[in-house]
Amino acid sequence: METASLGIILDSSVVIEAERQNLTAAQFLKRIMEQTGEMPVALSSITVAELAHGIYRADTPERRQRRRTFLDDLKAAVPVYAITEATAELVGKIGAESSATGVTIPFDDLLIAGSAIERGYAVATRNLRHFHGIGGLKVVSL
Repeated sequence: METASLGIILDSSVVIEAERQNLTAAQFLKRIMEQTGEMPVALSSITVAELAHGIYRADTPERRQRRRTFLDDLKAAVPVYAITEATAELVGKIGAESSATGVTIPFDDLLIAGSAIERGYAVATRNLRHFHGIGGLKVVSL
């Protein structure tokens, strides 16, 4: 039996895909709710950093503004969870356990996974490879 999640942390991969489809933050969140049900949705501060990176790397002013608006609207609609001391401890444990089995998980994804596990949340992602196999983490493919 699969463990129920208290909510969902959005990985940048699902947010980037929504922005590329020219969805508004409201349309994106409506799709998330349709696919996952009425559970709380949140961002990790690491996801915000990854999305901000995309804003500043945009190749046109229009794209930069569209990304800025999307991120600002998303942050206004859902909570952003900071990386805490407890998250850091989880990340160290998960990273060490993964390394011991020969699996390397990118640090930003470890932080997002730790943030989700700390709160009993799942991670919604298009990047299953980085999150699959992390003990105690439910992964939702979107």
